[in-house]
Amino acid sequence: MRDMDQRPQHGRRLDISSLEAFDRLASAATSMDGWRIQDVDLRERGDALARLDGNGALLMGADLPHGAKERLIGQGALIFDDVPQTPFNAYRSTLYTPDDLVAGIEEGYAASFDARVYAWSRTRHHDVADTLAAALHDHSIDEALADWVQGKRIVGIMGGHALRRDSEEYRRTAHLAHGLARAGRVVATGGGPGAMEAGNLGARAVALSPEQLDAAIDELAAVPSFHGAIPEWIASARSIAERVGEGASLGIPTWHYGHEPPNSFATAIAKYFQNSVREDILLRVASAGIVVLPGGGGTVQEIFQDACENAYAPEGAWAPLVLLGERYWTETLPAWPLLQALMRDRPGEAGIALVDAVEDAVAAIAAFEPSDAGPALSAAAPEDRR
Repeated sequence: MRDMDQRPQHGRRLDISSLEAFDRLASAATSMDGWRIQDVDLRERGDALARLDGNGALLMGADLPHGAKERLIGQGALIFDDVPQTPFNAYRSTLYTPDDLVAGIEEGYAASFDARVYAWSRTRHHDVADTLAAALHDHSIDEALADWVQGKRIVGIMGGHALRRDSEEYRRTAHLAHGLARAGRVVATGGGPGAMEAGNLGARAVALSPEQLDAAIDELAAVPSFHGAIPEWIASARSIAERVGEGASLGIPTWHYGHEPPNSFATAIAKYFQNSVREDILLRVASAGIVVLPGGGGTVQEIFQDACENAYAPEGAWAPLVLLGERYWTETLPAWPLLQALMRDRPGEAGIALVDAVEDAVAAIAAFEPSDAGPALSAAAPEDRR
């Protein structure tokens, strides 16, 4: 497995995002030419930095010992400091965890990291510094996510945010994700409440029996919705997350919908400022297919955004698109007939399915084997997802 903290790139470029990776390189190097150091605390590495020639290096959000910045710039290094007056790290080198996002919640949800960043996003004046900070952050999350998805067979679960924890639909979604995780898939959701929380819960609880998963859902249902009860909603989920296991799953939320708190069951969270970027990324990482639950306009958009890629994909380059809920997708919102017509006589026609049972949705996904070990993820080439 390649070292994700020290990634070889074109020519002499080396991306370094941990102190361990810096130490390995610095122990045998005399030059930092081509090094891209991001979000690394180097304040205790004054001696190592003094031995290295900074010409050709790029440092972003790195903490440096006294005097090192001026010397490195004088040698030809390019250094970007933290963007001032922002409540987040624009150069973050890893994905978030649920605990990262709710840090500070003991003082109330408004004091949490997530709420403070959302407040900043709503009140910023859109000057160049603010725009740059948000763009740098989202690019950094892209980079961290590209590492995280490597080698994983990821299945997206798309559905509405309004599902209550005490609803049968919530339970059904959790069991869908549980079945997918047991089939060796990694579940990805939009990272928020409702169906998204249920999906991340079911995947996290992969080591539990279906009956144990039901017991966890019953306990969660005591706080059925986050509306008017965000701290309690988060606290109940965090308590259960500590007990149900650590089955891997991904959440991809956005501060565009920052009034909705992120759920506590995803083990990795790629949170973006730009909602359009987030929507495209969520579909692109789902290299092993997508299951779509009943939902509204946003869910319908996701069906046909994914179908567009599959419609033009060559043989062997599509992934399954499964609609769960026969009556809903043929009568309530009849997306299925249009999807059939769109995919007719195209290679991806073999990958679409309409099912009514969770077990059938899992089987439709499990029958598909991606052509490679994991999705390619590059913001510069969204058409290359599959």
